[in-house]
Amino acid sequence: MRCIAVLLLIGLAAPAQEAKEPRPPALPEGWPPKTPLDTQQKNRDWMVRIHIRGRGIHDEALLGAMRNVPRHRFVPARLRPYAYQNRPLPIGYDQTISQPYMVASMTEELKLKPGMKVLEIGTGSGYQAAVLARLTPFVFTIEIKPQLAKRAKATLKNLGYKTVKTRHGDGYYGWAEEAPFDAIMVTAAAPHVPPPLVKQLKKGGRMILPVGAAFAVQDLRLITKDKEGRVRTKSLYSVRFVPLTGSLGKKKNGKD
Repeated sequence: MRCIAVLLLIGLAAPAQEAKEPRPPALPEGWPPKTPLDTQQKNRDWMVRIHIRGRGIHDEALLGAMRNVPRHRFVPARLRPYAYQNRPLPIGYDQTISQPYMVASMTEELKLKPGMKVLEIGTGSGYQAAVLARLTPFVFTIEIKPQLAKRAKATLKNLGYKTVKTRHGDGYYGWAEEAPFDAIMVTAAAPHVPPPLVKQLKKGGRMILPVGAAFAVQDLRLITKDKEGRVRTKSLYSVRFVPLTGSLGKKKNGKD
């Protein structure tokens, strides 16, 4: 009888609970940065109304981010009168700051929420990183050109984007010690989707990047990884971006 009682008690034991996903990290104090008080707010509002919302972007958090990030502070002083036009602008060292609509369109595809961890390849001026940092404080960005990396780091710090982590390095290999990432954005064209970045993308994550030859029309692609780790690719539309350099450039020139 005692054996039967023990078996009955075992049968009534609570079922084992399934493993829960780790909680997202706590949002830091002082995030997001304060909206700058300057004379360009009307221009930012106009840019968002005409070139962002007017072209089909409706994510209110994203629209708010672009109203708040002072794009004119990320371009050379001589080009600041054009900062809120929907056009790319040169920032030196053969690089450009993307047009505002492109920044918004690519960001919207990532479906960011506060607490998500996002990796940007190609810091450039730092403007895209600032937009991302208004949607989540956990932004990691890599720039291969040391002059731009140094300048962008200083600009972001001066504007209060203290949670953005910057690095000078080859973005092709990502940021392995900080992986996995909920989202990855590549702002330079690669001839193929870099395998290290796919590996560093979290299950359930999204990555967006232009794929194609340098200085040619490229294909903007959305890469998704489902909960089982299966990777899918979707072609969005044609774009033109400066090429991803570093390891890719060396291999192309036969130096590696």
